[in-house]
Amino acid sequence: MKIGIRKFILEDVPLKVRWINDPRNNEFLHYDLPLREDATAAWFQKVSGLDHRLDMTITCDDVPVGIIGLIQIDRKNRCAEFYITVGENHYRGKGVAQEATKELLRIAFTQLELNRVYLTTETGNLPAVKAYEKFGFVKEGCLREALRRPDGRYVDIYSYGILKKEFVERYGTCTCGSDSLS
Repeated sequence: MKIGIRKFILEDVPLKVRWINDPRNNEFLHYDLPLREDATAAWFQKVSGLDHRLDMTITCDDVPVGIIGLIQIDRKNRCAEFYITVGENHYRGKGVAQEATKELLRIAFTQLELNRVYLTTETGNLPAVKAYEKFGFVKEGCLREALRRPDGRYVDIYSYGILKKEFVERYGTCTCGSDSLS
């Protein structure tokens, strides 16, 4: 299985909508649900090309299976926030997220010249917690009652980060294909 990432394109909008609206995927996502294709296409047109975010599609053997990216890219402080969703459930647990994350972080640390990538996840999202820690993200803290769920209850979130030097130490030099952002 060949895992890759490529730029998110307008034709990916229906897939993103289906993936995010799937209850097996959205328990810990923080979208106003349900997503609609027209609104998501309008969102894409609005954010496409902005320099403070990088939205990518995860592929397996050139078939789209999820989304991954960086938001809040801060070039002054050389950091950004990470997100990922493997939307096609039968690709979970097969190393897809791990490989896609590795490729995106290579882009972040080389092409975007970032020093730190961070994320947050609900403390109850145990599969994500396990995956992030296995990958090498460092738990930096717990924000108590930081999010309000649609049912009105407040939940704690963990904050994670990975530095360029930690990534290089774990995965080797930061090199990626020159066409990764094409």
